[in-house]
Amino acid sequence: MHYSRRKFITNSTSLLSLVAATNVIPNRSLANTFYGAADGIARLHWNENPYGPSKKAISSMIESTYEGAYYPDHLIGILKSMIAEKHDIETNQIAISSGSTQVLSNLSQIMARTNPILGMELGWDTHLLSAEASGGKVIRQPNGINLEINLDELELKAKKGVSAVSIVNPNNPTGTILNSKALIESVIRMSKTTLVIVDEAYNEITNNPDQNTMINLVKKGYNVAVSRTFSKIYGLAGQRIGYIISQPETIQSIIKNGTGHFSISLTGLAGAISSYNDQEFLNYSKSKIIETREMVNEAAALNGLSILPSQTNFVFVNIGDLNANEFRDQMKKHGILIQGQYGNFSHWSRVSMGKVEDIQRYIDALPRVLDTLRS
Repeated sequence: MHYSRRKFITNSTSLLSLVAATNVIPNRSLANTFYGAADGIARLHWNENPYGPSKKAISSMIESTYEGAYYPDHLIGILKSMIAEKHDIETNQIAISSGSTQVLSNLSQIMARTNPILGMELGWDTHLLSAEASGGKVIRQPNGINLEINLDELELKAKKGVSAVSIVNPNNPTGTILNSKALIESVIRMSKTTLVIVDEAYNEITNNPDQNTMINLVKKGYNVAVSRTFSKIYGLAGQRIGYIISQPETIQSIIKNGTGHFSISLTGLAGAISSYNDQEFLNYSKSKIIETREMVNEAAALNGLSILPSQTNFVFVNIGDLNANEFRDQMKKHGILIQGQYGNFSHWSRVSMGKVEDIQRYIDALPRVLDTLRS
């Protein structure tokens, strides 16, 4: 549906007036008309959580807008204290950022000034691209035959003068997770000679978040940095709040060489603080993610497709000899947005988990799209 700028402003003002007058959370469908997915579109391409933000987060964010004239330094301190308490670390081991992308990019740029950064061929690499764009060098380790991260090979390369090793766990776009014991042992060995950066954007969605995290290694003094985000299970992607946990000297370097905390949204912080320990909402979101993931798994099998085992809110589907970009384009004709080809992996397609009805649309369209591409 098309809206003129005048109509958008008029209706948006009406929506905000309703909030101000009643002090209640507005009807979600009304807000979605302007700020969410376009009419008739299933957003299954950005690994978002459409069930968020939580009601507690929404209420706090609405209230916080009345104090939008002020910088949110006091809220940064509150969120740091909450994170520190949960993980039994110090607040000087935490940097808050505009999503985890910002802090990972800052750190990658810093490390790439000296020696290359080592990452994976198939993995989330926006921060590595940022390092390359600012003159740094990135070495990419090929994934294994099943697209896995080979820790033994990664360790061998880590000994050859790299400034940092970047690992995404669970990995994106594959959705697969490394054995926690093997990863801990490998990270310890690598951290003795280089910084190990572990992106845990999807940790809360895994089967055992406490077992899978590398934060305990930071607590024990190892040269490790662990990033987290409120963009995924917390449903706050649009609010841009993330953080990284590391040794104090690494945190100070990030803050000194970046924008500090001046790019952090007060509204986003309000939502993050209110939802950080909202276990009821997190449990609900995780249950919906697992439900829809199983739906996609079953649909893929029924259509003769294989998938990688995922512990995230997306799955990586092997579409055989078909092309992922063509598959994406055909899905778009059905009003379904998914990702296309990643690097040279042209026969793999990533689909994010969304609302049950949107996943059902994907499932219904799947055999028709396959038939179209195979004909």
